[in-house]
Amino acid sequence: MLLFGTAVFSQKTTVTYEELYDAPYDINKLFVGFQPIYGETFVTNVNLGFGLEATYFMNNKLDFRAHFRMPYYQGTDFERNVARQNENNLIVNAPFNFMYVEAGATYHIIDIEKDSKSKLPLYSKNYKGSKWASRVPQKMEVPNTKREVVGIRLGGIFFKSATDLVRATEKQNITLVDTEGGSFPANTHIYGNVTSPSIYIGGSLSWIKNFAAKPDKTFAVVTDDHIFTSFVDLLISPFVTVEDIRYGPVGNVQVFKGDQIKTSFLGFRMGVDGKFNREFSWAYGAEWGYRPTVQGRGFYSMIKVSFPVYSTNLDYSVEAFGR
Repeated sequence: MLLFGTAVFSQKTTVTYEELYDAPYDINKLFVGFQPIYGETFVTNVNLGFGLEATYFMNNKLDFRAHFRMPYYQGTDFERNVARQNENNLIVNAPFNFMYVEAGATYHIIDIEKDSKSKLPLYSKNYKGSKWASRVPQKMEVPNTKREVVGIRLGGIFFKSATDLVRATEKQNITLVDTEGGSFPANTHIYGNVTSPSIYIGGSLSWIKNFAAKPDKTFAVVTDDHIFTSFVDLLISPFVTVEDIRYGPVGNVQVFKGDQIKTSFLGFRMGVDGKFNREFSWAYGAEWGYRPTVQGRGFYSMIKVSFPVYSTNLDYSVEAFGR
């Protein structure tokens, strides 16, 4: 039986197909996606929430990207939540809601076509429901064209967040003093706010396919329309600001200047983004790096999923002919 099974599964099926299109330069111009979930392990503030993202491709020379995200509610904005639950009611500052905004552009300095292959699963129209799920799908390897784009990236990032300043001062080995030289009360947990506007400059490498074929027999149309980008950026921010801490009862508030806490003005990140050249689809992304923020609290990793993603080529013209 084992020999018979091996013989059956080793048989190769020959499938012919008709190429419907192979046009990696003919992709949609605008992609807009809702992100129902992202998760970020950020030393400054771990957070979980939702976001929006848009990408616009212009004349195969430039692409623009904008992104916004924020936590679902206080409970998924972890440093803010802990600060709110802190028993010390003498800190006047209200903890910031976490918010992240990014916008930038990529200029295509190298844009070439290369021969490629895609291994695509074959789905038979004769298989319905669980009948298809119970089968091992066949695959066929199809030659097509891959577009490779090397780009230069430039843009801006802004985020604001609450954060734990006790750990920061302990790591930096400093003691906060007020404007009159008094030290911050011992054994008092300090939660403060940080804002970080920065610019990023870096490079990216994108792989773009836009291929479809119709296999003969009863197989459905197969496609490979993946747009995948990997990137590396340098982050620069000379304007990281820690909010002054106001502590004490009404009428006797002490001010502890935030600039006593050291901040970092350089950072980096690397990551990937993926989407599909379809009217409705999904997308994904992941990043890892170090953001300019309170010194020693910049490391982060983040993943995000977008669904649904709507895309269009923005061509609404209609051909007209005279009679």
